[in-house]
Amino acid sequence: MRQTHFILDSPLGILAIGTEDGALVTIEYKQEKKSVSASQDNLFEQLRRQLAFYFKNPKHQFDVRIKLHGTAFQQRVWREMQKIPVGETRTYGEVAKKLNSSPRAVGNACRANPLPIVIPCHRIVSKVGLGGYDGETAGRNIKIKTWLLQHEGVSFDA
Repeated sequence: MRQTHFILDSPLGILAIGTEDGALVTIEYKQEKKSVSASQDNLFEQLRRQLAFYFKNPKHQFDVRIKLHGTAFQQRVWREMQKIPVGETRTYGEVAKKLNSSPRAVGNACRANPLPIVIPCHRIVSKVGLGGYDGETAGRNIKIKTWLLQHEGVSFDA
């Protein structure tokens, strides 16, 4: 198993990118300043280009090999997230009903999503507002969720 890590600057701040055996496995938001990676890695370059396309046009469809580590339930939730079209949202309850589960379980799977942006957990919202994002209900992560939704044409007051 070959793992590689890269750092990428984005409109959302620094992203830490993890790959494993030629597949994307993690995207993490970082607060600390780090040097952006210069790389000859084809997967990293492909993802860098695709993220740049997405940040210019939110309708860009990601086409990069991914490898997901998670429970069977988490993976079902992540697949369901990928079906939500750009510019639309679903509530935790709507996804839970479709998967015969609970909103809390869906929220926990969203929180465990290893590939935010590519697997659009930001499109899952509360029945009465934004809900959480990456384990937070206020602060920087909610600003990121709001930015992503607005970028895709969905308006929310955070």
